[in-house]
Amino acid sequence: MARVMENERDRAWWRAGLAVTSVGWGAQQFAPLLLMYQSRLGLSPTVIQATFGLYIVGLIPGLLLGGPVSDRYGRRRVMVPALVVSVAATALLVLGGSGVGWLFAGRMLAGVASGAAFSAGAAWIKELSAAGQGPRRLTVTMSAGFGLGPLVAGMLAQWAPAPTVLPYVPHLILAAVAFPLVLGAPETRRAGGPLRALRVPETRERRFRTVVVPLAPWVFGSAAIAMAYLPGVVETHLGGHALVFSALVTLLTAFAGIFAQPLARRVDAPCRPHLLTTSMAIVVAGLLVAALAAATVQPALVVVAALVLGAGYGCCQVCGLIEVQRLAGPDGLAGLTAAYQAVSYLGFVVPLPLAALGRDVPPGVLLLGVAALAVITLVWTTARARTRAGEALPERQPVS
Repeated sequence: MARVMENERDRAWWRAGLAVTSVGWGAQQFAPLLLMYQSRLGLSPTVIQATFGLYIVGLIPGLLLGGPVSDRYGRRRVMVPALVVSVAATALLVLGGSGVGWLFAGRMLAGVASGAAFSAGAAWIKELSAAGQGPRRLTVTMSAGFGLGPLVAGMLAQWAPAPTVLPYVPHLILAAVAFPLVLGAPETRRAGGPLRALRVPETRERRFRTVVVPLAPWVFGSAAIAMAYLPGVVETHLGGHALVFSALVTLLTAFAGIFAQPLARRVDAPCRPHLLTTSMAIVVAGLLVAALAAATVQPALVVVAALVLGAGYGCCQVCGLIEVQRLAGPDGLAGLTAAYQAVSYLGFVVPLPLAALGRDVPPGVLLLGVAALAVITLVWTTARARTRAGEALPERQPVS
């Protein structure tokens, strides 16, 4: 009987996964439209990157509150409101064609929805999944939203009428489908116990502070450079197809993250930093290709860079989630996941300083500087993981 119930729960993970995909779709459908809004509203590169990065302002409190609240009150009670807020954010973005203020408001609200959904959803998917499947399934669902949302939005903006309105309609449809399904997903946490709020004791673990925190910004930092920064660098060589090119780059980045996951799972070794080293090495390689693409203004190299950076994103994400699930206590999985994701999503602001500095420094040089920072992170985290390997893996709960 217990095995039957376990199998039924495992088959139900996709209900929570579809909700995560829907919120991820809503979060990143905006990415390929940056160049369109920059042209239509007469915005500077710095301002348009600020609209992209403002997502973080809403996302971090959403993460830090959504995870612990779902630990206390249940996953569904966080995911359902997150879906509603995601729809409201899209409604504000629809108004964005008339003024940048609507874009700022919509992006910030999208961040709130994403923070709540990704922290609670990560724990929910893990708890509904068979052992060993949680990190892979979470990365697949997030990447599906991150990739398909921008692709569909970019194609509609490029070729359909009403380019500031129609690109957002598919997200509204997907959210409407996900809503009743998530209501029927099995709850894995029952209300009870004190609300931990922002208190996540596991964040004081040495492994978390010296390995997970330095790694985390590279998860979405690598993806954001590919999705939001590189298409603008080669815009003059795209022959009027900038929107669909941006959508394609975003799709390739996201799905490279999915296809890299089997590699990540094979490389992982609990007592050795193989996955950590491999993940950061891929990020460094992607940044070097990106620097070459920016220096030569070659769209084809941007595509290559997106694939490599996407693979780095996927490997770093799986690595970070595995680390978190090994460190988390029995009642703190969502809270620690939220803390990790709050740091990882800081990577989305990377295009903003790059755009600001791009007035005085060539993009290729800037990206070489970012690659140097990635090398430093690789050396530091690998060294710390090796020296503290004995204490770092308490195995408080099975990793999935």
